Amino acid sequence: MQEIPCAAARRQPLWPTALARTWPIALGYVPVGMAYGVLAGKAGLGALNVLAMSLLVYAGSSQLVAVGLFAAGASGLSIVVTTLAVNLRHLLFSAAMVPLLRGWRKRELAAFAFELTDESFALHAARFGRGDRDKGLTLAINAAAQTAWVAGTALGLALGDVLGDGRAFALDFALPGMFLALLAGQLAGRSHVAAAVAGAALSLGASACGFSGFGTLAAGLCGAALGLEVERWTNARQPS
Repeated sequence: MQEIPCAAARRQPLWPTALARTWPIALGYVPVGMAYGVLAGKAGLGALNVLAMSLLVYAGSSQLVAVGLFAAGASGLSIVVTTLAVNLRHLLFSAAMVPLLRGWRKRELAAFAFELTDESFALHAARFGRGDRDKGLTLAINAAAQTAWVAGTALGLALGDVLGDGRAFALDFALPGMFLALLAGQLAGRSHVAAAVAGAALSLGASACGFSGFGTLAAGLCGAALGLEVERWTNARQPS
């Protein structure tokens, strides 16, 4: 029964299906990408550099952090180190996806990893959990999401003078809110809820103490460990 969604996805046109799955992410990426384009343009980065970051870096929070550091006159090394710390959570994403991508070729794994974001991770985790592991659809969803981000960046560059300084985009809420909405659909049991709540609480605590990079990674690992223990406890209580 679990393979039915995957088979159904293959029978449907690839790109229309990918766009239908991606539109909730695109609705968030376009305005936030616009805000990045506005802020990066006003920070003095050239248009080609701004677009190149969205094409080659493709990490919303890291790009925004990098722009802020660049505007403040930070060194190149500090920008690289800081953005690396911001993206440490992707180690957890990769570890979670490894068992689900067995059989993929190295270049396919590289393409998947390059375009994997918080929101696309949440979407793919939900799909894979339903048995929908179609490789072509997975890569098409990632490509569609990045296209939305790059399009938003281009719009921000083009409309920078009209949009002002980008504060109206509510960046502190937009991406975290979208990720939470996608995450909520995956909370299928006590272990999932325990992992999510514990990870979020520990991450907030670490951030409040100034450990937003490595603290987020440690919080995710602790949340996952707690979720595993809750799963074991629940299974042990069930009659054999």
